[in-house]
Amino acid sequence: MREKLARDFCEAIPYNGWLGLEVANVDERSLTLRMPFAERLVGNPISGALHGGVLSAALDATTGATVFVSLEERVRIATLDLRIDYLRPADTRADVLCEAWCEKITTNVAFVRGRAFDEKSGEDFALCTGTFMIFRETKMRSGTAKS
Repeated sequence: MREKLARDFCEAIPYNGWLGLEVANVDERSLTLRMPFAERLVGNPISGALHGGVLSAALDATTGATVFVSLEERVRIATLDLRIDYLRPADTRADVLCEAWCEKITTNVAFVRGRAFDEKSGEDFALCTGTFMIFRETKMRSGTAKS
């Protein structure tokens, strides 16, 4: 069920599809999404570094999807806060993995941490911390995912 929730989340949001996000690993309270390298995601054509907005969107999607897989229910969520520390340019032209895990989930808020890293070397590009509002009273229709 967790893997289906994560796949639905990636597929239901058009921008996640444009980024090419794929489920790489799903756990009880964590998730890893793969973003295959694509020229359209490059922000600096000279160095080949990915655009910072691409990394932030991928981390937002990964942390949000992690909330879904941790809850195991289809409820609406919204990003309240997402802080990203960029450690170095993502300039390896390799696939990027985004990993996130829930630190704590309360009735209405989920606290999540994550990282984006080079699949080949395992070196981090960025670290993040996020909080998400959980709207438990509003169930989502089957087959849809919103954040």
